[in-house]
Amino acid sequence: MNRIGLPLRRWLQCFLFFVSLSVVNYGFASSHREAPLISNDPLADNTDVYAFRSPDDPNTITIIANYIPFESPEGGPNYYTFGSNIRYEIHIKNKANTSGDDITYRFTFSSTNEDPSTFFNIRLGKQNLKTTYICEKSTDGGRTFRTIIMNGIVPPANIGPRSIENGTVGLGTSYDALAQQAIGSAMSGEKIFCGPVDDPFFVDLAGAFDAGNFRPEGNTTNAPIDGLNRFNVHTIAIKVPINLLQKDGKSVAQASNILDPDFVIGVWASASRRQIQTIYPDGIAYDGGYVQVSRLGMPLVNEAIIPSGMKDRWNATTPYNGDDLQFAKYFTNPELALYMDDTQFGGAVPSLNALRIQSKSLGSFDFRNGKAGLAGLKGNSALAGTALSEAAFGGVLLPDAKSPRAVDILPIFYTGVPNLAPYQLASGKNGNPLATGKPFINNFLPTLGDMLRLNMAVPPTPRNDPKFSSLGLVGAAVLGLTDPMYAGNKDLQFIPNMDGFPNGRRLEDDVTTIELQAVGGVVLAAVGLWYDDFTPGVTASPVTPKLGSVLGFTAGPTKNDAPFRTGFPYMASPWRGFDYPAKARF
Repeated sequence: MNRIGLPLRRWLQCFLFFVSLSVVNYGFASSHREAPLISNDPLADNTDVYAFRSPDDPNTITIIANYIPFESPEGGPNYYTFGSNIRYEIHIKNKANTSGDDITYRFTFSSTNEDPSTFFNIRLGKQNLKTTYICEKSTDGGRTFRTIIMNGIVPPANIGPRSIENGTVGLGTSYDALAQQAIGSAMSGEKIFCGPVDDPFFVDLAGAFDAGNFRPEGNTTNAPIDGLNRFNVHTIAIKVPINLLQKDGKSVAQASNILDPDFVIGVWASASRRQIQTIYPDGIAYDGGYVQVSRLGMPLVNEAIIPSGMKDRWNATTPYNGDDLQFAKYFTNPELALYMDDTQFGGAVPSLNALRIQSKSLGSFDFRNGKAGLAGLKGNSALAGTALSEAAFGGVLLPDAKSPRAVDILPIFYTGVPNLAPYQLASGKNGNPLATGKPFINNFLPTLGDMLRLNMAVPPTPRNDPKFSSLGLVGAAVLGLTDPMYAGNKDLQFIPNMDGFPNGRRLEDDVTTIELQAVGGVVLAAVGLWYDDFTPGVTASPVTPKLGSVLGFTAGPTKNDAPFRTGFPYMASPWRGFDYPAKARF
């Protein structure tokens, strides 16, 4: 490749590409094409992050970071695979007093053509675009890395029977066998799988982005459509022993209780590219340092909370050192709340009619955008001993009289929720939301940044438990408030689905519905700040029609298009291109 005498036009291409990446330190958005710049770079696009106690191996945590949205299974001959000039990373926090990652897993991929004489991806037992990876691990904030897997295997695309199963023209094996062979054992104790899988996320994308035209599950006249039905993604899945993630190296058996605060971790994932790309007649060269181009922690943040003008900037930052505080106003007064308020734009989005934010909870408290929420209690002696006191976290949770959702939405995304009043179930509070109630969550890790936070001490809910719910922690709250086995006392006990979103995220969790219910005030109701149709001393039960409407709301499809596997990496096998009927997507 001749790099001498680079033409001016090519030099300008290089320079402008560098500027586009480096001016104001821009990064790019993540998760199914939600931001302008990353939509042109699918190989680096985060789609989802999951973290949960492994249901079949509860001494471990499974962390999943998915990339490359909307992979059509029949998309050959150059099928999707991980980018060879991209640095994929999974970031883990287990200490609030450190400035960056406490654990980092870094993946780099390379591809080779075993038979460059053919246009087929697989022929006569040889594979083109055959991909392998190196996994490195850091436990000192990214200053040093050590290799824990070398030459890891990435399975090929699930092309069809001749390419995979046929022993003459193909690889002569089953796809499941290829996937199992690709599960690697790291020298440090982790199990790792990298490769194509069915996209486990389910959402009615068409309805959601048609100005909030959600189609609830069960709608017979306008049924919801899973916009990710029969699409694949590429996953990085890690099964990690809990003692490797816990900040002091403790096993889960050493937890003091099922909400032990020392077992909380925060997880997020990213992708980075080199700063400079130069295009030559015979190839592309990459130079310069790595720049983050995608990140993802909690689901749907860039999709439904960050406005369009800030989406690229959102991904320019990490969730460390207070950098995410510049976006806090979008959580304390979320745009979606405007469509759940009849004094604003509630009437403009009929599909959200079931969700109406409290405007006079307990006759006093207004949580609509721009209203005071609980700010009128700031400094009141009634807050003593609660998370809202100035001696605790009142400065963050009650910042002013115009940020009502700093008390519930902000901590869910930015700090996690502590096991302190008022963040306990209303059971046992005797009508006082500020009183001590029934514990049901403690994933508090106050870094003031967006991460998926998980308390690893919470036991996993068996997937065949009749009380298992895709509503995650909302499902646990319902049981804690209504089921005689749990309601009516303030004892700490395991309630099914305490291990669900937003305490981590399981593959089955319907995060779209949960987040819309949360914006609609369901968390406030769970802790005793009931909906407007409850009047203390008058209404027989706080389980009112308005609360029932919120709990009955769904945002669309409520489960994945394929059943999950019972063993690691748990996601369904990728859809096979040969069998893929385009009409099945609809």
